[in-house]
Amino acid sequence: MWVYEKKLQYPANVCKPDIKMAKFLIAQYGGPDGELAAALRYQTQRYTMPTGQSKATLTDIGTEELAHLEIIATMVFKLLKGVPVEQLKKEGLGENYVEHDRGIFYNDTTGTLWTAAYIQAKGDVIADLHEDMAAEEKARATYEHLINLTDDPCVKDTLKFLREREIVHFQRFGETLGRVREHLEGKKYF
Repeated sequence: MWVYEKKLQYPANVCKPDIKMAKFLIAQYGGPDGELAAALRYQTQRYTMPTGQSKATLTDIGTEELAHLEIIATMVFKLLKGVPVEQLKKEGLGENYVEHDRGIFYNDTTGTLWTAAYIQAKGDVIADLHEDMAAEEKARATYEHLINLTDDPCVKDTLKFLREREIVHFQRFGETLGRVREHLEGKKYF
């Protein structure tokens, strides 16, 4: 079903270590509007989609969200690489260090663990596609906030790429919503 290429979808470059930015980026890893929630939401909803095109769209975008999850994890790892434990503790990542060293885990910026309650899958294709469009807008807004929080041009570059992909996903879901409506409202002849 998938072919895994051992390279990131987009380079996750970091110009310098930045503990605070790493902590902020975790929002897109295990937060309610993050990449994990998006990937699992779309992969779950795909089964109730009525057409091959709509199933394919959700599968493709859900898979791409997993690639974005990989980019976020790589950026966090690079932002924390070589940072002394005392600095981690000072910046509020002492608890994370105790549980995961400098690794990353599925929680948000406040330490709240990721939960399946973040995934919406109503089983009504129209409601689900509207939910997906809203999810993409929330992710875009989060990336905007993250871009505003850093002065690192390398981090900004990657975040801008991810923000643009959320806009493209929003457009693809909008197109899919139109096609699904046509399919559902079309006359059936037997």
